[in-house]
Amino acid sequence: MTYLLAGDIGGTKTILRLVKYTTTDTARAEKLSLANCFEATYSSQAYPDLVPMVKTFLQQAEASLGQAYLPQRACFAIAGPVVDNCSSLTNLAWSLEGDRLQAELELQSVELINDFEAVGYGVFGLEAEDLHTLQSGDLHPQAPVAILGAGTGLGQGFALPQGQRQVVFPSEGGHADFAPRSELEFQLLRYLLDKHQISRVSVERVVSGQGIVSIYQFLRDREFASESPDIADTITQWERQTGLKTKTIDPAAVIAQAAAEGRDRLCHKAMEIFVEAYGAEAGNLALKLLPYGGLYVAGGIAAKNLPLIQAGLFMQAFGHKGRVSHLLDKVPVHIVLNPQVGLIGAAMRAAAS
Repeated sequence: MTYLLAGDIGGTKTILRLVKYTTTDTARAEKLSLANCFEATYSSQAYPDLVPMVKTFLQQAEASLGQAYLPQRACFAIAGPVVDNCSSLTNLAWSLEGDRLQAELELQSVELINDFEAVGYGVFGLEAEDLHTLQSGDLHPQAPVAILGAGTGLGQGFALPQGQRQVVFPSEGGHADFAPRSELEFQLLRYLLDKHQISRVSVERVVSGQGIVSIYQFLRDREFASESPDIADTITQWERQTGLKTKTIDPAAVIAQAAAEGRDRLCHKAMEIFVEAYGAEAGNLALKLLPYGGLYVAGGIAAKNLPLIQAGLFMQAFGHKGRVSHLLDKVPVHIVLNPQVGLIGAAMRAAAS
């Protein structure tokens, strides 16, 4: 029996979880079992470094569980780039090195991975209730698995089976070119080029939380429909916070909620364009990988807007690929509903290290 430490580290908050790790041999393969022992959430800004936070966490775990459970290995998912097991967080004055953390926390190993890479590992630890299936497809366990997720940005990655385990590979697919598919989307592309004075538009500028706001602003400025005073006030307040590290307003969430409630035509159209672009990009990723092991749509936006995703526009755009459309009929497509999929992935990666 082994104890592991998993973490999901962001600029605003950090979640730490103590996990009991066991394996059992079955007729076919080794079966992994992870059981949560203790979990706590901390303000990242309240600590000068990860080490004192982890020590506080372990003390709280001991007080809660009645005895000390010292982890042997750890994996931390980082909201930022990780190079050579080191990371300097974008919105947090922490510089993390796996070797240093391993020594100061007296662990056998410490691995740092990008937060979306952790999501990739996490999908393999989800239960049936953690997923909503949009298309059952024809599952092939030895085929590639695709993962993408719109949130602050657009994460993309894939996994390939190696022996009895899946190995996750991150990518920068979210920075590929946005490909308009209709006259309205061509107008959106031109709007973004002019607005930001740039020479190209990445798909992330459209398929992300920021993308929702940009689509809304495009429709508003093109006078697609009248702007509601409350939405206008939200957008104005948000624009005033430009340049601040921490913003107190999430206009994308406000737009999505107004669309879901059917009380704002501008918001509803913005979300329709967003969902279609999201589905089209999921289909693009599927064409490149042919992920008959499954395509998983993670990120908070899809799960929080499930009724709109289910309405049909997402899968219509996903499968609209001309003469090769039939290839995507066999791809299993799932929406990830569990918001802690990255934390699950960090624990699974720690178990595998």
